[in-house]
Formats: sequence, structure tokens, C-alpha cells
Amino acid sequence: MNVMASLLPPTATCTLKHNHMACPLRPITPTIANASFSSLNHRLKSNSAKCHAFLDEVAKGLFSDGLESGIVQFQRATEGLSDMQRWGFLVFGGLTWIYLTARPGVLVGAIDAYLLAPLQLGLDNLSGRRNLKRSDFVVGDKLGEGSFGVVYSGVVVPKNGNGDLNVVQKRGRGKATQVNAKSKDKVILKKVKVGIQGAEEFGDYEEWFNYRLSRAAPETCADFLGSFVADQTNSQFTKGGKWLVWKFEGDRTLADYMKDRNFPSNLESVMFGRVLQGVDSSKRNALIIKQIMRQIITSLRKIHDTGIVHRDVKPANLVVTKRGQIKLIDFGAATDLRIGKNYVPNRTLLDPDYCPPELYVLPEETPSPPPEPIAAFLSPILWQLNSPDLFDMYSSGIVLLQMAIPSLRSPAALKNFNLELKTCGYDLKKWRDYTRLRPDFQILDSESGRGWDLATKLVSERGSLRRGRLSASAALRHPYFLLGGDQAAAVLSKLSISRK
Repeated sequence: MNVMASLLPPTATCTLKHNHMACPLRPITPTIANASFSSLNHRLKSNSAKCHAFLDEVAKGLFSDGLESGIVQFQRATEGLSDMQRWGFLVFGGLTWIYLTARPGVLVGAIDAYLLAPLQLGLDNLSGRRNLKRSDFVVGDKLGEGSFGVVYSGVVVPKNGNGDLNVVQKRGRGKATQVNAKSKDKVILKKVKVGIQGAEEFGDYEEWFNYRLSRAAPETCADFLGSFVADQTNSQFTKGGKWLVWKFEGDRTLADYMKDRNFPSNLESVMFGRVLQGVDSSKRNALIIKQIMRQIITSLRKIHDTGIVHRDVKPANLVVTKRGQIKLIDFGAATDLRIGKNYVPNRTLLDPDYCPPELYVLPEETPSPPPEPIAAFLSPILWQLNSPDLFDMYSSGIVLLQMAIPSLRSPAALKNFNLELKTCGYDLKKWRDYTRLRPDFQILDSESGRGWDLATKLVSERGSLRRGRLSASAALRHPYFLLGGDQAAAVLSKLSISRK
């Protein structure tokens, strides 16, 4: 359906027109095309090199001209000032630039709020993306349910009717619709529960964060298509209830795969596009888990760079796409600490099995956020003092332990683990000597124990300065990711994504 088409930027193309002197190309008639193909190819390469050299010279000229112009303007603006005052002016300007561009990005956030967000809204209104209706979709099977919403599969209804859709309506008191459609027509719908305290607010925040990340870090989350409000009550719909819609990229989460006794080998072909030949099974399992963790932490780094903390990182909120990508979902509990969005002191909506010992993303004594412009201006100070991103990193460490240690994958075992870990003062090394769960550390202990070392630096208490845990950027520099024989596997994973 054209209404639901994703707003992807047009492919950038670079063409050289009316520049016969720089790139002379002679037309070739069909009769001599085959005979002259090799010579033409050689000339094209030669001319292409000349064109690139020409464009490089133009770019260098523009840069040097711009630099000279900037120096001249600076000299005019500071005319009459002493050298010491000029240096002071430069230092002040440099420090201001560093502050405005420091995490979580005051300058970038302002550009997003006052330029990109209105531009997205305008384009969405023109395309009809903000005017979705209940009749635009057919709701299919129920996929899952949370405290504030119910998730369904679904399809977009073509403008000309059912088209290629095969819609089967089951009869009976509990009506359900089974739909078969082409992949491009499939969507994921979330119904925000009506009458549940906090559900409406939760849905509004999830919509806001999905729009925000669709601009700032679209590769970290599912492709958000928009929302609509049901205009009548029937079947799954309740009049006035909000529905959120995403493009279908996969209907299985990491938690679904982890329930399989064959995990992580059941993800090998998904992650790498093939079964790795000539690699020991235990090493293959370690590679799969490493690739998953690399994607999780990379996504966390990107959302943290925007000032967003997810606050509910767990396998059930990590969808695995058919292209082998791990994407974050369920942003209803997220908070944007650049402007204080969805941050209320002393309030938490967290899963205790994955929640760090500090419980709150910021210290309990942190006051309510001021108006957004003031909060944004002060956010680099708040971020440097409290490192709120480390909240998510603890949760990612729990995910690593669950993937690598089979005995921690069940809900009951995870609760026992958390009880034991609390007894050990959240010291993973002490827990290893103390536990009675008989965990298998083979995967974490491989490659000289680099996986175990990473886990101990993620699953830990924070120190007096609210540090003591690796950030996403620091975790990606850990030897677990930088050393070992997984680089070829990383290349294979990228190739498999590009092929699909």
C-alpha cells in the first residue's frame, strides 16, 4: 500500500553532465559494441580516474578557500583585540563547541527537535503516514502480550481491495483472523490497552521514541510506520484505543530462540547466512553469541549517543530479523535524558530479573527535569556526573550470561541467580565460587576467558563515582570483540545481510 511505504531517502546518485572536456565518452554503435567493449572499459576507467582527480582538486580548492575566508572573517571580527584576547576567544569557542557536541548532544538534539522533527511531520502528512486508519489493516494472530499492550501480526490492505491477500475469518464467539500475504505487505501491530492505568502514557512515549530513533538511529529499532486510533469497537478494536504499527521484519525475539534447546546453533544460518564449515561446534556457538552481543552493544551505543536509555533490555525486547539483525523493541519504558522525556524521579517500570542493583537510571535525589530547553543545555553535565547509560549495560551483561550459560535461561534459574548474586554483593567472581547452580562456563572461558572478563565488567555494582561498569563504547573495545578468530565470521555476517 502506497500510504504505508517507508519514507526512505532517494538513492544518492552522482552524474556528470555537459562536461565533455573532463569526461569525453564517444557513442558506440551496436555493430561494434562487442568488439570495442574492452577498449571502452579501459577508457571509462581512465576517464573516471581523471574525473575523480578533477573533483578532488575542486574539493580541495573549496576547502582551502573556505578556510581562508573563515580566517579573514575571524580577523575582521577580532580586529582591535590583543593576541591574548584572540586566543581567549578561540579557547572559549572551542570549549563551547566541545560542550554542545558532547554526549548526549545538545546541538544535534536541537537540530533534531527544531528542524528534523518538523520536517518529518510535514513529509509524513504529505504522504499520509500520519493519517493511518483502522481500515488500512487486517489484524492477524496474537504474537504476545505485556502489561500495557498486545502485539499482533497483520497486513496492509491494498487500495484496490484484498488484492493478493488471502483472508480467512474464523467463526465463533472468539473471532480471529488468519492472513497470508507477501512479505512487503506484512506489519506488526501493537494495541495499547484501554482502561489500564499508565497504558495510554506508555503508548504515547513508545510512539515518541520510535519517531525519534527513526531519525537519529533507524538501524537500531524496527521500522516504525505510524499509529492510528480505532474509530469503532469490533473484534480486537476498541473505539478510542491507540494502535502502533511497524514494518514486519521478524516475529521471533531472542527469547523465542533461547527457548529452543538447540540455541545458539539454531541462529547460525540466520546470523551468518550459512553453516560455518570447518569450525568446531563449541567455537561456532561462541561466534554466534559474540555476533549477537556485538549487535546489541552497538545498538545501545547509538541510542545512548542520542541521550536515550532503554531501561528494559532483555531477550524478549530484542527482535531477530530474517536478515540476521538484532533490533531493540518496546521503548515504552525508555527515557531521553537530554530533555528529561519519560523521566520521573523514584519511579521505575523495570523487569527485576534484568535490572541493575541501583534500580534507578539516575540517583534518587535527582530532581524532576526543568523545561526542555534548560534540561537539554544542562544534560552534558548530568550525563558526565551520573553515566546513566551504564544502566542498560548491566542488563546486556545478564543477556550475555543467559546466552552463554544454558542453566540460566529459564525464568526460575534466573531468579535464583539474582538472589545468589545479591548475596555475593553483585560480584560475579565471588558468585562463581559460591553458586550451587553448576553453570557451564565453557563458552565464556574460551579464548583465554575474554567473554568471562567482559561479563564481570558489565554485571557489577557501580562505584562511589557511579562508574565501575563498562559503557557501550568501552565494551566494544574490549578484547572479547577485538581479538580472537571471529573477524572472518563478522565479514560473513555482513555479507549475508547484504545478500538478503
